[in-house]
Amino acid sequence: MEGVSGAERGSLSGRFCSVGLIFVVDSNDRERTQEAAEELQKMLQEDELADAVLLVFANKQDLPNAMPMSEMTEKLALQSLRNRKWYVQATCATQGSGLYEGLDWLSTQLSSKS
Repeated sequence: MEGVSGAERGSLSGRFCSVGLIFVVDSNDRERTQEAAEELQKMLQEDELADAVLLVFANKQDLPNAMPMSEMTEKLALQSLRNRKWYVQATCATQGSGLYEGLDWLSTQLSSKS
């Protein structure tokens, strides 16, 4: 598994073999949600990620205007993903909340794929 940030917008081809993708979204930044959704869709179209399990960390859930999980799921169009396991985990990285729960889910999914 390797992290992919917006700064690394080149092809993923040949760089790694992956079965899990962690995508972190700022739940408080509604203005950039469409950009995040487009970037996620580009990543998921990569051949190397065709079978990847997707974990979305909806970060900054501690802020009062953070999007709820249902809104985040809708804005990222996750319900349209067919034949792919995905999960949205509410997180607050500065407090560490939700991180272990999300990683536990991912670990369970990856273990069941082997």
